[in-house]
Amino acid sequence: MTVDRGAAFEAVFLDPVGRTVQQRWSDAALAVAFEDLPPVSAFPVVPGRRWGPGLWWSATTGRHVAAGSNAMRTQLMVLDRDPDVTGLAGRPVRLLWRTGRGQIRSWVPQLFARYTDGTALLADCPSHPDAGGERALAAAEAVAEACADIGWTYQRLPPLEEMLAANLKWLAGYRHPRNAGRPGLIPAVLAAFAQPRPLLEGAEAAGNPIEVLPAVFHALWHGQLTTSLQRPLHERVLVGPQGWNHPGTTEAAR
Repeated sequence: MTVDRGAAFEAVFLDPVGRTVQQRWSDAALAVAFEDLPPVSAFPVVPGRRWGPGLWWSATTGRHVAAGSNAMRTQLMVLDRDPDVTGLAGRPVRLLWRTGRGQIRSWVPQLFARYTDGTALLADCPSHPDAGGERALAAAEAVAEACADIGWTYQRLPPLEEMLAANLKWLAGYRHPRNAGRPGLIPAVLAAFAQPRPLLEGAEAAGNPIEVLPAVFHALWHGQLTTSLQRPLHERVLVGPQGWNHPGTTEAAR
């Protein structure tokens, strides 16, 4: 689909009191904190699907983010662990543009992420490469162009490999601060894994595994400890300090 270069992109969003606002995309991108806004429109509910719209509690922001699908929730897990991400939101903006034939088109990306450098990511989270059909693929080209114009990024994020997704889901269960445990426990955990060692061995070195393991998983979620997430997590998996490059470790790319 060809975008009319003579017509600017427009942004539609809800202001903090719930009123609909429409303005030039370049102006909105500069002035609006999309990470703080509610969805501009609700996520659709598709009959027959096993997982519908819900909320993801973000360890990055301490707030809930609207999620429209299991695929989106998985991508939220990845971004919530990214130390460069400072804000997250679900469907906070609709983009409008004209095609070369003068037809008005619109699209609401599923996901917004703000980075520490002030730039942002708009993303969709398809369950497979062709999800959404030709309309979604054509919209992706237009939204990518709108983002490139202002120094942002748009992506159709591919599904994660099954083992990586399962491990992230497990660690995400320990992302809340309560899993850091009593004062002094996290420093003890980090000291126990100052050199790479098996998971259970390090947990026993730090104290009672029943108390320590949640803190270990909490530290793994937050990147204070490192292990391979491409392999099953078990009691003998090697865990090391932050920055340790496990032979089987592949970091999720931004």
